[in-house]
Amino acid sequence: MREISRRAVITASAGLAASAAAAAAGAYGLVEAGVLPGKYRLATALGECGSAPPVPRGPAPSRRETAFRSAYRRQVVRMVTLVPAGAASARGLRVVVALHGLGGSAVAAAGHLALGMTSAGVSRFAVITVDGGSTYWHRRSDGDDPLGMIVHEVLPRAAAGGLDTGRIGIVGNSMGGYGALLLAERLGARGAAAVAAASPAIFASYADASAADRGAFDGPADFARNSVFAGLGALRRVPAWIDCGSSDPFAAMTLLLRSRLERLTGHSAQGGIEPGCHDNAFWARGLPAELQFLGQHLP
Repeated sequence: MREISRRAVITASAGLAASAAAAAAGAYGLVEAGVLPGKYRLATALGECGSAPPVPRGPAPSRRETAFRSAYRRQVVRMVTLVPAGAASARGLRVVVALHGLGGSAVAAAGHLALGMTSAGVSRFAVITVDGGSTYWHRRSDGDDPLGMIVHEVLPRAAAGGLDTGRIGIVGNSMGGYGALLLAERLGARGAAAVAAASPAIFASYADASAADRGAFDGPADFARNSVFAGLGALRRVPAWIDCGSSDPFAAMTLLLRSRLERLTGHSAQGGIEPGCHDNAFWARGLPAELQFLGQHLP
């Protein structure tokens, strides 16, 4: 699979040519990083990306930010808890854990999630975000273990603050969408009440993943060990919402994932392929429905 240089893309004479070149190279990561603006100029011109929703009216959730040294990530991380507006306290509220995308952070994700909570009218659960770095949300060869951090550090901290962490909801977009599915599979129905994955960054092969981001996986064995397709059986009793934009480079893999999950479980995942791109506008439009879906399945 040949490499596409940034210069070649930028100097392309037409957005269509840049888009075709990106598809030929499987350059998922380049698109996500905004290195291939031609694809999105074309998609915007055709009305395929759409715009972000208006800022919702209504009270915003309260925000509690803390930092702690994670033994599982071997560094200081930030954790943000969003408590629904009007809640007298966090005590007894259920929990949704939100996993950010590549290049994101707990603080940045919390800003988007707060808007989604207001728009969705969330009242029964709190949303927690935490720094996952660029780990692709799985244990790495250097010992960095973001999912271990969530299970053994984040959830116990939430429980100590009065939140009900018995069975959680999980949501994420892009890298975080992949991570959300992976976490749901690891927890199974005993720990995960439902999962929502937007534009999950799922690759057809290690070669595709490496071409997009050399740091996504440590090698072919790491890629195979953390394949969400291999663990789909754990989602038989975990309701799932999986959506993606029709102009998103991950749309084909999202369709394949939805199809295999349906064959395995006998029912379709909620969500689907809607007009849109791999961008914040698409995720902002879909987030309220994803949060409402999770709220319906939290016990």
